[in-house]
Amino acid sequence: MKKMNWKLAICTLGLSLAFLISCQKADQKSPSKSKPFEEEAATGLFPYKRLSTYGFFTGEMKNLEPNQEVILYKPASSLFTDYALKSRFVFIPAGQKAKIDGSDLDLPKGSVLIKNFYYPTDFRKPEGERRIIETRLLINEEMGWVAYPYVWNEEQTDAVLKVVGAETEVSFIDYSGKDQIINYIVPNKNQCKSCHNKSEQMAPIGVKIQHLNNELDYGTVKKNQLEYLSELGKLEGFEGESAHPAMINYEDQTQSLEDRAMAYLDINCSHCHSAEGPASTSGLFLTYDQKEAMKLGINKTPVAAGKGSGSFKFDIVPGQADQSILTHRMNSTEVGVAMPELGRSTVHREGVELIRQWINSMEPEK
Repeated sequence: MKKMNWKLAICTLGLSLAFLISCQKADQKSPSKSKPFEEEAATGLFPYKRLSTYGFFTGEMKNLEPNQEVILYKPASSLFTDYALKSRFVFIPAGQKAKIDGSDLDLPKGSVLIKNFYYPTDFRKPEGERRIIETRLLINEEMGWVAYPYVWNEEQTDAVLKVVGAETEVSFIDYSGKDQIINYIVPNKNQCKSCHNKSEQMAPIGVKIQHLNNELDYGTVKKNQLEYLSELGKLEGFEGESAHPAMINYEDQTQSLEDRAMAYLDINCSHCHSAEGPASTSGLFLTYDQKEAMKLGINKTPVAAGKGSGSFKFDIVPGQADQSILTHRMNSTEVGVAMPELGRSTVHREGVELIRQWINSMEPEK
């Protein structure tokens, strides 16, 4: 691991001490104790070898019960990752505040985004037995955001840093009662930037203002997430729910088809397909608020799709989803064709169907 400067050392040491204190408090309540930081830390700074060393969770690790300094969050819509369910938390250092910067949540140095990926044994019983596969950390270090993937052990007692990624077979019963097997792939550290790329800098995806400007059940209270962070003294700049953009959950069938489709494309595609994303040269911009037909791909020829375009000419053909490159690529797992390129080894059937319905609802050109 490359050497860090003294500013980063101070930042990480402060975060380490904060978590150490929280671990000690948790240990007073639970017989499950983390080993001393000195035994677990890689070179004494981030990244730690084991997830438990950070002290994010109290009690048994597999319960993912956050300590008092770690805050639950949930974007309005969730990015598809081979049907994995997710729980997400954010740590903001004591005395620090996030700020609202346009559509971005500007998190201070030392902040950590914690994203856990898991599968229930039976999706019809989501609160029942489950297997946690990985936890991805995004840490805002002195030089910017850095990603660290952690893979959980079979005993579900801890997760270990795997910078090279991993691959594992996952079996579960789906919502219809059918047995499913998925070859789940944990991305390596370098692959993370493929999606978390904003103007060639690592950046979070799911904590934009429009993703968090909605109500969340915190167990003791239901409240707008931005309002909740403000009341905790962890956010400044919130001017009320109506003063900021908001996105819907694409799974909410009470919402309009167009809004659901745009929400789906935003969370799954816009981190690349936006003016600041790595696919900016494609001219295909799939943000939730995009209104220009050409930028949405309507009757637009691809810039350089290669074999990804199949035998089709346009990204979206109004009224003809099965003639559109967009659905063709979403409906494939073939390398060079599949979109998104990373993060899935299966087709999101429900997502493809949503986008098909949206395209078929468009008025065809006469």
